[in-house]
Amino acid sequence: MYLCLFIILSRQAMNILKTFLITITALLVMGCSAKNREEKIENQTEPIVLIETAKGTIKIKLYNETPLHRDNFLKLVKDKTYEGTLFHRVINEFMIQAGDPESKNAPKDKMLGSGDVGYTIPAEFVYPKYFHKKGALSAARMGDNVNPEKESSGCQFYIVTGKVYDGTSLFEMEEQKNQGKVENIFNQLAQKRMKEIYKMRKEGDEEGLYNLQEELIGQAEKEAAGLPDFQFTPEQFTAYTTIGGTPHLDGEYTVFGEVVEGMEVVDEIQQVKTNRADRPEEDIQILKMTIQK
Repeated sequence: MYLCLFIILSRQAMNILKTFLITITALLVMGCSAKNREEKIENQTEPIVLIETAKGTIKIKLYNETPLHRDNFLKLVKDKTYEGTLFHRVINEFMIQAGDPESKNAPKDKMLGSGDVGYTIPAEFVYPKYFHKKGALSAARMGDNVNPEKESSGCQFYIVTGKVYDGTSLFEMEEQKNQGKVENIFNQLAQKRMKEIYKMRKEGDEEGLYNLQEELIGQAEKEAAGLPDFQFTPEQFTAYTTIGGTPHLDGEYTVFGEVVEGMEVVDEIQQVKTNRADRPEEDIQILKMTIQK
């Protein structure tokens, strides 16, 4: 009993120490490089877009490191594709989503979220530099089961609101991700062999399925052993423990911009009353989008 208690206390102490060290490191990194970052940002020409809504104006910047998403978004703005669309999916402490062309003049009982522009955009993960901190602009997409390449919707996007996490929660996420490495790799390998798996199932080949499973497990364990353990960067740790975000979405959806002004408008939208499908009961329309520079 006393030994177990000692171990628990030791782990807690280690977590506290780890939190302290990571926070200090992050602050030092931020302090030492703040001037350089500011000078770099001033010299960049990242496009700025104004989203005028019924609740106010949101100013976003688009990252140059995600050119496919940047250029597509600018094209849709110029074509006025977004004007009249709704924030059709809103979840408090998670995100607000918009960009469905079918949401224009949609009746109250219409299910939204499946509208598109007829194409997808290849994923552009610039991770861990860009992650799902509060205010991040990201592309929505179909699920992995039909979209293993994680390609983005050609038009639908969301702005992260999320929530603030404590250090212990982030450490637990790190452990879960590391423990799930083998399972994730196994699922990816199995996805590539689905035709073979379906054939064996149809033929009732239990021995063949078992042998394939053992083969894939062995391959997954081997690949996982060669991968470094997942760990949040100091920048992620600082953001998620101060302003918040949605860390479980990192590396799954393309982050291609962020809110630079008007986060209070985003916060107001996330708090509106919604129905069972997460659609706001009172329509929140995008009145206009303009490119500022």
